[in-house]
Amino acid sequence: MKDCRIINFKKIGNSDVGYLTAVEGNREIPFNIKRIYYTYTVPKEIKRGFHAHKKLEQVLISINGNIKIKVDDGKEKKIITLKEQKQGLYIGPGIWHEMYDFSQNSVLLVLASDYYEESDYIREYEEFLKYKQYQLPKINNSVKSLNLF
Repeated sequence: MKDCRIINFKKIGNSDVGYLTAVEGNREIPFNIKRIYYTYTVPKEIKRGFHAHKKLEQVLISINGNIKIKVDDGKEKKIITLKEQKQGLYIGPGIWHEMYDFSQNSVLLVLASDYYEESDYIREYEEFLKYKQYQLPKINNSVKSLNLF
């Protein structure tokens, strides 16, 4: 699925001394990190998310426990289980996502590319499908100029 993928982080250490995983914006994380938040003590029966973003990019990391993430690009749906601290799930703009089946004591850390902005959210699934249907194709930003003559 385009704009949604697993990122594997480097795990340093061993079982005798423990492990360390470092993540840095514009390196392992494919954007500059402007906001960090986390969810915890989420009851197993609760589902969260149910939205997409127009511009925001995110990386979700399960710091503790298992969490299922349903992602949907308007054409394809996938369920990803986050359960390893050395993995993150990159969710780009225009991806509907839902988090559920939180294991006991789970902690979900989210790294975001921008500050909170309500106008960036698409909170209704039907609106999301319309947005995806009428979304203009992305233009390759690496093209600087075009010589026609």
